[in-house]
Amino acid sequence: MSDVKLVWEIPAILGEGPVWVEAENAVYWVDIFSNKVHRYALADGGKTTWTFDFEVTSLSPRAGGGFIGTIKDGYAWLNFDVLSAQPIVLPEADQPNNRFNDGKIDNSGRYWAGTMDIGQIDESGSLYRLDPDLTVQQCDTDYIICNGPTFNLDNSIIYHTDSIKRKIYALDMASDGDLSNKRVFAQFTREDEGVPDGMTVDSEDCVWVAHFGGARITRYSPAGEILQAVPLPVPNITSCTFAGAELDTLYITTASTGIPEADADKYPLAGSFFSCQPGVKGTPTPLFAG
Repeated sequence: MSDVKLVWEIPAILGEGPVWVEAENAVYWVDIFSNKVHRYALADGGKTTWTFDFEVTSLSPRAGGGFIGTIKDGYAWLNFDVLSAQPIVLPEADQPNNRFNDGKIDNSGRYWAGTMDIGQIDESGSLYRLDPDLTVQQCDTDYIICNGPTFNLDNSIIYHTDSIKRKIYALDMASDGDLSNKRVFAQFTREDEGVPDGMTVDSEDCVWVAHFGGARITRYSPAGEILQAVPLPVPNITSCTFAGAELDTLYITTASTGIPEADADKYPLAGSFFSCQPGVKGTPTPLFAG
């Protein structure tokens, strides 16, 4: 395994949701608290940043071109030319104390995204599914901070996290997206582990989990056994995705928020964008089918 590399030294407040866009050979990611979307071009290292007038909490390329994303209250089409969002459906517009958080597309082209209590106390968050016909379903509830949806290789399991509860759940997923048999896949118990955040699955059906406050990425087997850990030089690791022609490089987002002011000087790279080659490959990025 290669060492972790600094890709982009940037003080993101809450870097999140990296997604590889194969058609552009680029990784996009968001800085939720700064209203920014960043793009890193793998071929030449080109860096681009867009600043919106609102929070973009996750995003994904569409099969027909362009991008879809989540904003505070729901799903929207994103336009990078005029820095706008056209709402599609806003299922939590009546919940001012909630916001959408992380999201990802499954192998059937559906957009799964979770919501969270902004105060990080109440179990007011839910897991939603936006189907290609643009109908939305509330699929699970009682989350404080929904995080990191990802899916096993045959699309029969969705993994989902409640960061505050420090639990990663696995749920069986039917072909139509219905969920059942919710169980705990992994539980963080030690203080040094931090809390589970964003996730991805590799080509061997193992789950890579970012540790917010735990300064690492951990690889779990499908049975929930820890197989590998990748330490990072900053504490708050938020998410990761495989990218590149060989899908053998893991790109990792981090956050500067949540670090005590007294410790800020210890972590000058907090919020930066990193990569490593962990010795296993990922899978292609699904596109939203709507």
